[in-house]
Amino acid sequence: MTDGAVPEPVSAGRLVRATLLAAAIAALLLVLVVLPAEYGIDPTGVGRATGLYRAPAAEAAPLPDSASSADGAPGTSAGSLFKSPAPFRSDEMSITLEPGEGAEIKAEMHAGERLVFSWTAAGGGVDVDMHGEAVDKVGGDRSYWTGEFQTSGHGALEAPMAGNHGWFWQNLNDGPVTVTVKTSGFYRRLFRP
Repeated sequence: MTDGAVPEPVSAGRLVRATLLAAAIAALLLVLVVLPAEYGIDPTGVGRATGLYRAPAAEAAPLPDSASSADGAPGTSAGSLFKSPAPFRSDEMSITLEPGEGAEIKAEMHAGERLVFSWTAAGGGVDVDMHGEAVDKVGGDRSYWTGEFQTSGHGALEAPMAGNHGWFWQNLNDGPVTVTVKTSGFYRRLFRP
């Protein structure tokens, strides 16, 4: 090109071939990628094999009208959906334990209801027993977690039975200890028995 020569224009045949090749690649991408990923149409099966396929709403498994059982307890339906007849709530409660004193805080829950908790003990460690008591006494009592000289506890609980689920703390220190518990989730109430 240094000699000032002008390049020859592309022939019409070559231009047509390039256009047809580009259209074929676009059509292939449409069928293999765009249709499965965006519209849930996968005529070749490549979308499912590559994980690009997204089922259209009409094809997805319908959710039941209620994931609750006949007794009103919450349940799980397709996937990880959790529904509860109890509204979401958050509570915080504190108790001060004198030396040697013990006390409980409980959440009233139906079987399958869930809560997230976090408690702290200010002033020293406490012995703790996290447990549940069946409301009908048929399910019995269950201990979920025990510990000695604990200054905090954090986690989540899914009630295995209808009843009262919570904590018993005992102060074995020489001075008072204040325990504060925070809960959020699906349960009827947080209370001191």
